[in-house]
Amino acid sequence: MHTFVKVCGITEAAVLAEIPEGGAAGFVVEVPGCVRSLSVEAVAPLVEALPPGAEAWAVVADPSAELVHRLFGEAGVDRIQVYGKVPPDLEFLEVHHLVPSLPLPPRGVPGPDPSVPPAEDYSRLHLDAAGTPLPGGSAVLADWEVAHRLVETQPGRKLTLAGGLTPENVGAALAEVGPWGVDVCAGVESARGVKDLAKVRAFLKAVETFEAGGAGPA
Repeated sequence: MHTFVKVCGITEAAVLAEIPEGGAAGFVVEVPGCVRSLSVEAVAPLVEALPPGAEAWAVVADPSAELVHRLFGEAGVDRIQVYGKVPPDLEFLEVHHLVPSLPLPPRGVPGPDPSVPPAEDYSRLHLDAAGTPLPGGSAVLADWEVAHRLVETQPGRKLTLAGGLTPENVGAALAEVGPWGVDVCAGVESARGVKDLAKVRAFLKAVETFEAGGAGPA
């Protein structure tokens, strides 16, 4: 699989075996009110259980520098996806392993293009639908036209598309937006916060089908 795939909001070890080589597992950490949120201590054993070749991402909102330090140092995550503000007082390597999440207008809702942080600081960017109170899992489609424009204007950067993706629409999203990667959360759940292994497999299969030349239904 050439497309980077991140399965986000994981809370159970059973899901980890489905993460493809070159992909990532996303763990929401210390986000009050989020059903998928875990403590730093709970994330560490999940990181250890990841299959070889898969990355561990923490997903945070307006984190403190202390939380960033702990996630890299204690939990052992590879990257931290940040909704909101990046804290000051971070180490050089920490900054370069952060992935800012840029808020896109939801599909059908007019809104401005997000401001894009400098490439010298962040080689990877995350694109998600704006306007949700908690990071991840909103099932709200982002504006794919805006996402495509960002992909086109940021050559050489690794942009991952999120926001309402499912096994049924990920092929169309890849065809229309052309992102480096895709990120799924609610779209592979049987209930809020509960991952469905069959849906995870169907999502990965849909990405493979797109790469083989068939985008599948919109």
